[in-house]
Amino acid sequence: MKDTLETNLPEEAGKLEETKKPVETPEIDATADVEANDTAEADAAIAAGKLTKEEILAKLTELVETSVETSRGEVEALKQAYYKIRRNEVEELKKEFIADGGEEKDFTAPADETENKIKDLLTSYKEKRAAILAEEERVKAANYALKLQLIDQLKELCESQDDFNKLYNSFKDIQQRWKEVKAVPQEHVNELWKNYQIYTEKFYDIIKINNQFRDYDFKKNLELKTALCETVEKLGNEPDVISAFHQLQKLHQQWREIGPVAKELREDLWARFKAASTVINKRHQEHFEKLKAKEQENLDAKTVICEQIEAIDFSALKSFKDWEEKNKEVIGLQEKWKTIGFAPKKYNVKIFERFRAACDVYFEKKSEFYKAIKNDMEKNLDAKRALCEKAEALKDSTDWKDTTDKMIALQKEWKTIGPVARKHSDAVWKRFISACDYFFEQKNKNVVSQKSIEQTNLAAKKELIAKIKGMDESLGHDEAIATLKSYMAEWNTIGFVPFKEKDKIYKEYHEAVDQQFDRLKVDQNDRKMQSFRNNLNEMTSGERGKGRLFSERDKLMRMYERMKNELQTYENNIGFLSISSKGGGGLLKEMERKIEKLKEDMALTVKKIDAIDENLE
Repeated sequence: MKDTLETNLPEEAGKLEETKKPVETPEIDATADVEANDTAEADAAIAAGKLTKEEILAKLTELVETSVETSRGEVEALKQAYYKIRRNEVEELKKEFIADGGEEKDFTAPADETENKIKDLLTSYKEKRAAILAEEERVKAANYALKLQLIDQLKELCESQDDFNKLYNSFKDIQQRWKEVKAVPQEHVNELWKNYQIYTEKFYDIIKINNQFRDYDFKKNLELKTALCETVEKLGNEPDVISAFHQLQKLHQQWREIGPVAKELREDLWARFKAASTVINKRHQEHFEKLKAKEQENLDAKTVICEQIEAIDFSALKSFKDWEEKNKEVIGLQEKWKTIGFAPKKYNVKIFERFRAACDVYFEKKSEFYKAIKNDMEKNLDAKRALCEKAEALKDSTDWKDTTDKMIALQKEWKTIGPVARKHSDAVWKRFISACDYFFEQKNKNVVSQKSIEQTNLAAKKELIAKIKGMDESLGHDEAIATLKSYMAEWNTIGFVPFKEKDKIYKEYHEAVDQQFDRLKVDQNDRKMQSFRNNLNEMTSGERGKGRLFSERDKLMRMYERMKNELQTYENNIGFLSISSKGGGGLLKEMERKIEKLKEDMALTVKKIDAIDENLE
């Protein structure tokens, strides 16, 4: 009868006549489980970071309704992902509010309906999870009490004098019930197992089970443990490191539940199982260390950004240009921050608070500067209005020489006055330049002899247009370009033509020049710049020459600022486009084309401003 019986003896129980050795029990690594959970939470956080608010809400709803028991890390990741999006939205709204002239202290973020729904879901999740955890703890406590009862029953078997078969059947029944009772509080696991093993071995000693029975039991246990070794060895090649680690914990539990093998095989078999386990544990540890290393890299990168913003020397920022350049730098650092992943969990919130505090200090200083400069702008506006009144008082004067000197002096004084608010800039400039232009136009009309000169100039320009149209096409490219440039330079040496002929002759001239440029395949920007340089000579002629240059320069500066603001808007908007979204690819390409065109136009405008500055020196 003993040959047919099966037992589940502890591994370290030797033959009855042998001395017992200290127990070597594989234990489930609770710390490693925590690390695995942290890794899973990090993976969930990475996935959640790619979702929109609506997708986060939908996913959170699904988890709260179906997966409360297993979704703690994912729920936390979704919560963090939502509030990251919310913070970014609020920051953008605050920037827009300040950019529109609002005070930062007056800004109030609008309510987000999604946030209320998420809070309700999180409350429901916490209540459900608390109920589940409470039930789990109750079950573990009940299991602990059951296992204590089983140990007491096993102890009673060891002290009983009943029939062997009856004792053995009771023993097997206790073993089976022991297996069926699952989780107990973690702090009692090893204590229970050691006591259970002590009385199991004592039972074998007391009933003096024969060697034949033990050999049969050892053989069966050897087969089971060998199969476990093979399973763990194959598991070492599992691509999913986290899954392999969790499977290993279950296999270790199975190893614990299988009885001992023959003494001479124990150490080798355990060494084989342990070696295969080490491979999996090492891979898991390496994976976890890589994740921690990457998070540390992210922390270092974010620390550098904080230090760069904190190191800004505000005393060196004295002009609009200085602040604009520094603002681009700070905005660039904010964009770079968004591309960096999570820092280690215990530092993630702290480093973000440091970053936000540094940015807040910067934007507060910027706001203070603009408040101060606003007062200066009001003074500048008063000064420019005073110049307008002086110019308007002089514009009807017929004392051409003296008034010309005064008008030029007013224009020079205008240049020394700083900027005014954008909403007044165009109007006050138009008022001033209109008075100046009116005076110089009246002065020019007074020069009657100019008419005959203008007719001569008209004939000269017509003759020059004919030369341009009739250029020798056999000339080499460089020689043809040089010839065309000489004609363009000659055009600018010719004076004014009758006003009614001005637009017509200018159109004929440009059509002729463009025809030659097209034939010579000259780049549009190059020809525009060449034409502009030649036109500068025409602008500088006459008593109003510098006035025209100043007027043209101010106009170009306003154009440049407008294009710069438009470019910044496009570049901000392009970050919200997704190629994968419907129509996103085409819209993205169109946006990129507009950005490139704006950059080219801005570069050309800068060249024109530089050319004017050269003529003003």
